[in-house]
Amino acid sequence: MEGGYPTGTFGAGTGVVAASIDAVPDPDPTWPTFGQDVPDAAWRPGPVELAGSRLARFVAATGLPDLTAVQTRAATDPAWFWGAAADDLALPWQRRPRQTLDLAGGPEWSPWWVGGAFNHAAAAIDPRAEREPGAEALVWEGEDGTVRRFTARQLREAVERAAAMLAAEGIGPGDRVGILLPMIPETAIAVLALGLLQAIFTPIFSGYGAAAVAARLNDCGASLLVTADGFLRRGAAVPLKETADEAVALAPSVRRIIVVRRLGALRPALPWDPERDRWWDAMDGVEGSGSQATGPGPPATRPASHATRPASHATGPTSHATGRAFPQRPETDPEAPYMVIYTSGTTGRPKGAVHVHGGFPIKAAQDLAHCFDLRAGDSLFWFTDLGWMMGPWAISGALILGARLVLFEGTPDYPGPDRLWSIVERHWVTHLGLSPTVIRSLMQHGSDPVRAHDRSSLRVLGSTGEPWNPDPWWWFFREVGTSRCPIINYSGGTEVSGGILAGNLVTPLRPMSFAGPNVGVAADVLDADGKPVRGRVGELVIRQPLPGMTRGFWNDPHRYVETYWSRFPGVWVHGDWALVDEAGYWYIQGRSDDTLKVAGKRVGPAEVESAAVGHAAVVEAAAIGIPHAIKGESIAVFCVLSPGVADGPGLRADISAAVVHSLGKALKPDLIVCLRALPKTRSGKVMRRVIRAAFLGQNPGDLSSLDDPGAVSAIAALGVARRSG
Repeated sequence: MEGGYPTGTFGAGTGVVAASIDAVPDPDPTWPTFGQDVPDAAWRPGPVELAGSRLARFVAATGLPDLTAVQTRAATDPAWFWGAAADDLALPWQRRPRQTLDLAGGPEWSPWWVGGAFNHAAAAIDPRAEREPGAEALVWEGEDGTVRRFTARQLREAVERAAAMLAAEGIGPGDRVGILLPMIPETAIAVLALGLLQAIFTPIFSGYGAAAVAARLNDCGASLLVTADGFLRRGAAVPLKETADEAVALAPSVRRIIVVRRLGALRPALPWDPERDRWWDAMDGVEGSGSQATGPGPPATRPASHATRPASHATGPTSHATGRAFPQRPETDPEAPYMVIYTSGTTGRPKGAVHVHGGFPIKAAQDLAHCFDLRAGDSLFWFTDLGWMMGPWAISGALILGARLVLFEGTPDYPGPDRLWSIVERHWVTHLGLSPTVIRSLMQHGSDPVRAHDRSSLRVLGSTGEPWNPDPWWWFFREVGTSRCPIINYSGGTEVSGGILAGNLVTPLRPMSFAGPNVGVAADVLDADGKPVRGRVGELVIRQPLPGMTRGFWNDPHRYVETYWSRFPGVWVHGDWALVDEAGYWYIQGRSDDTLKVAGKRVGPAEVESAAVGHAAVVEAAAIGIPHAIKGESIAVFCVLSPGVADGPGLRADISAAVVHSLGKALKPDLIVCLRALPKTRSGKVMRRVIRAAFLGQNPGDLSSLDDPGAVSAIAALGVARRSG
C-alpha cells in the first residue's frame, strides 16, 4: 500500500491468526460476502460514492480489486487490515508501533499496536487545533435553546484546563473517575481531560438511580465523581446532585464530587458538602470553558461556506485562558485502559467492559470513516447519552476524524415534534443517528414537522440498537432522508466498541438489512455445531480479534472468557441470532438467549414483533417464549398501542391474526398483552429477558439501565394474575 507500514513489521500478518480457529470451517465461498444489487434495493451508490467515498478510496489504496477482496484478506490476516486502516485514518501516533497484533497469548488476550504509543484524547484535540484552530469542533444545544460552540483551539484549551484541575485533585494514570452528566460540553471535555491524564472514566447514565450509580462506582473503585447540579427535561429542572450525593454515600471510595453548573439559578438550594464538593467552573477558572454561548432562542445560522460543511472560521471569541494549562502529552501505551463501561448482564450484576486507548477510539473512528463516510468538516449528531456506548463512540470517532460533534441535552419531541429536525437545520448536520424507537415515536406526528425544516445538509443516516420494521424504516428513508440518504444500519455492542454488521456507501442497501460485516470484521453465522450457515438463522460470531474488543471485564476475567470465548475455540460468540440471505444481506434476529422455539420451530423474536407492529394499532411489540405443556414453549406478545386506541378482545385477536398471516398458524401467539410501556434501556433497547422474567415470576436481574422500572411492575402483576387465575 502506497505510504503504508513497512512489510514484515507494523501492519504485517502474524501467521498465527488462522491457526487459532482451525476448529471452525470456512464459510461457503459461493455465498456473497456483501449484499448484491437486487430489485428491491432502496438505495444504490452512484459514481461519487463508488469513486470518492472514504471506503472506495481505501479499497483502491490497498491495490486489491474490490471490497470483497479486502474483506477476504482481512478475515485471514487482521494485522494487515488494521495496519492499513490505521494508515488510512492517519492516526496521530505518539510513537509508531513495530507490530500490529501479538497473538502469543491467544485471541482472547491479544495486545494491539505493540511498541507504539497512542493517546485517544491527544488524537481527538491536537491535530485539528494545530491545523485548523478556528474550525468549529463541538456545538451543544440545550433543551431551552441555549447553544455553546467550541472551535478546535477552544476545545483543546478547555480540555487542558480540565486536565490541570483534575490533576490538582490527585487524579493520575490508572485512577478511576465516574462521569454522571447529561450530554453537555463538559461531558466530552471530562472524557478527554481524563484521557490526557491516562486516568480511566466510567460513563454513567444520567437517568440512573442512586443504587445503580453506586454499584458502578464501587465496582471500579472510583475516587472522584463528575456530575451536574441538574439538567432540563421537558421544561422541568431535573435534580442530579442529589442522586450523586446518595450514590456517594454508598460508595466509600469516592472522596470528591465535582459539580458542573448546568442549571445555576434554577437550583438555588443545592445540597452541598464543603469538605467534599467543588464547582467545576470555580476550579477550572473559566465559567463556560471559553466557548461562545448564545440563547435561549434560535441559536445559529446556516454556515455560509460549502453547502455540506460548517463554517471553518471562528464564530466567537477566543479562549480567556493564557498559555497552555496542561501541555503535557506523556506517551501512552495503546493497551492502557481509558474506560470501564458497564452493560447489563442476565445475572443481577452489570459487566464492566474494559477498553483501551488503542482500542475503542480507533474502532469508532474506523467505523465512522469506512461505514458512515464521515470526513473532516462533517457534522455528526447521534441522539444518545454518555452511558450508552454510542456516547463515547461519537466523541472519539468524530473528533479523531476532524468532524464537528453535535450534542443535545433534551428529548426528541420537546417543545415540539420537530425538535430534532430543527437541530439538523440549525447546525447543518451531515450525519444523523437515531434509533428505530425514536423514529416510531416521531412518525406518529406525521411528516409536516419534518418537512418544515431544511434537511439538505444531510448526507448519511444512521441507526442502531434494535431491529427495524418496514414502515418506520421507509419513513426515515423517505421523509427524513428524502430517498437520497442511505440508512447505515449498524449493529454490534459495547464489548466490541461498535459495529459487527453495518451498511456502507459502496454497497446497495436493502431495507432494514445490513450490507454485510463491518469492513475488517471477520463476522460469520454458525450453527450449533460451529459450522457456517447461510439462508437460516445461526449464532453471530467473530472469527478474528479486533482492536475494539474489550480487554476483559473489570476484576472478572473468568466471566469475560466464559461469556464470549468458551463455546467455539478461538471464536467470539456475540450472543445475537443472525441470518444471511441469498443476496448476501445480513439481518439480526434478536438475542440468541431470546430465541423462541415452538414445537421444535425456532423463530427470532424480531420476526414476531415485526408482524405485530405491522398492525396499524401497534406502536411497539416484544415477543417472548412462555412455558407450554405440549409445545414446550408458546409465544406471548406484549404490545404498546397507538394513542387513542382502546384495548379489547377483538383488537388482540386481530394482532394475533397479523402474526399468523406473516408467520403461519404454527407460530400463532397464545397470548397478546397490551401495555402502557415496554421495559427499555435509556438507549431504547427493549429488554425481552426482563419481560419474560417478570411475567414468569423470576428474578429479572439487573434493572439499573431501565428507563421506566414501573413497566416491569405492571408486567409482573399481570403474570401473578395469570398464574393465580
